[in-house]
Amino acid sequence: MNTSFLRKGVFWLPSIATLTVLSSGLSAIAQTVDAVNTQPLTESPAAVVSGNELSTELEVTETTEPSTVANVTRIDQLPNGAAETLTPIPGTVATSSAKLISEPVQPNSESISQPSAPKVAQSDIDLGTTTRGGSSYVGVAGNIGLSGGDSSLGDGNFAVISKVGLTSAISVRPSAIIGDNTTVLLPVTYDFSFKPADVFSEPLGIAPYVGVGAAWKTGDDSQFAFLISGGVDVPLSSQFTATASVNAGFFDQTDVGLLLGVGYNFNGF
Repeated sequence: MNTSFLRKGVFWLPSIATLTVLSSGLSAIAQTVDAVNTQPLTESPAAVVSGNELSTELEVTETTEPSTVANVTRIDQLPNGAAETLTPIPGTVATSSAKLISEPVQPNSESISQPSAPKVAQSDIDLGTTTRGGSSYVGVAGNIGLSGGDSSLGDGNFAVISKVGLTSAISVRPSAIIGDNTTVLLPVTYDFSFKPADVFSEPLGIAPYVGVGAAWKTGDDSQFAFLISGGVDVPLSSQFTATASVNAGFFDQTDVGLLLGVGYNFNGF
């Protein structure tokens, strides 16, 4: 009887030990779960934003936007010579194609050159100027009558001669042939000049001329007549010029005379 009881006791000992170990393990797990569950759920302070802070940020944003616009306005008001640097702000960049079209530049009226009026070539008259035939001069000459006899132009007489330049090619050559009836000659001549083919050669000294004018015969039988004159001037020096001319006056009879003389050069009056 005692032996049976001992056997049963020995059989139940391992069972009781096993139950004891299992019960202690379950209680430890229960305590751990309770410890974890009992901790309050809290969030990070950085993740929580209160309503007051949100409204404050909105007010700061609203306050900053006008200042940004003011800064852009100040940049727009920079002087023309200063470089403008604009930083685009999100939400303010123009997307319309009309902003991309530049305004047309009006042409400056001062920069447009007006066509000048055509100028007519003019030659100023300068009494006593040097013509291409030589200097102006005044001198004495002898007249040799070649034909006629109605005036002193057709007779041998003493004469006073002159040349007065008007332009570079035009001159007037008043002369007076002194005789029984003085004859005044007033031709307007065109002066020529010979230019050699070689540009390095000196021009010829002979300067021919030809012209027309009027002849006036004084005295009791005073008369005006048409005059044709032609001749040459030969410069002798910077102060003297030799001249020879043929003059024909158409009076009642055509009188023709040859003048040979020397003139003293002058330049202007």
